[in-house]
Amino acid sequence: MVKSTLMQTIETISSRENQRLVALRKVRDGKDRTRVFIEGRRLVADVVRSGIRVGECFFSDGFSDGDLLDMVSRSGARMAEVPGRVFPSIADTNGPQGIVALAERPNWNLDSIASRIITGLPVVIWLKEPNNPANLGAILRTAEASGAAGVLISPGGADAFSPKAVRGSMGSVFRLPVVANVEFALAQTFARQAGLITTAVDIAGEMEYTDVDWTKPRLLTLGSEAHGLSHEELEAAQERIVIPMNPPVESLNLAMAAGIILFEARRQNG
Repeated sequence: MVKSTLMQTIETISSRENQRLVALRKVRDGKDRTRVFIEGRRLVADVVRSGIRVGECFFSDGFSDGDLLDMVSRSGARMAEVPGRVFPSIADTNGPQGIVALAERPNWNLDSIASRIITGLPVVIWLKEPNNPANLGAILRTAEASGAAGVLISPGGADAFSPKAVRGSMGSVFRLPVVANVEFALAQTFARQAGLITTAVDIAGEMEYTDVDWTKPRLLTLGSEAHGLSHEELEAAQERIVIPMNPPVESLNLAMAAGIILFEARRQNG
């Protein structure tokens, strides 16, 4: 059965085993990384406004936000209505809002980040193996809020476009350049070519983060909460900085540490 809309017809899908829903769940579960799974009113609206192509949109038969459906439909997405009893099988949250979508992955690269260094906060972040997708999403949100040029993620890190990371970023992942699978050596080469000072965060750093001149372009390197940066990575850095803390606390949540440093950099850059 189909229903008419201003832009197109809407298909009704009644079976959990429908091939479109099977394909949707593969993206949701990380088995297909060619597209991005998006859930919830705000994130679906954000991805459409960002200009990223939305290929498909699925909504519950009880979904009442006609303006949002019209906006998604006008973007060219293929629309489908799903019964309320079936919708939870495609959602990733316990309290779904009744709308999910599949979108193209943004095609960012190192050039995308390099072009932003001179127009915004001159800081590029390299993250070593961030393993918590929600925490990674929070870092991306903080990076966009501070105005950072972009984020590089090492191999072995969480997927920035997983459902939890997308929700944690509150849509920042659709707007902030994020490049995955960037080895430290490549990040170092990029820093040299872009004129960035490599600045590593280290519990034994020689300089407090507030003593750094953040008006100079920098590659800010942060290790995972589990293992930190390696000896070789720390030795390769031109600067090693520390966030002073009262004992016995020795480390902070990775997103918290990134936020403290990035907003000091933002303060210095006016």
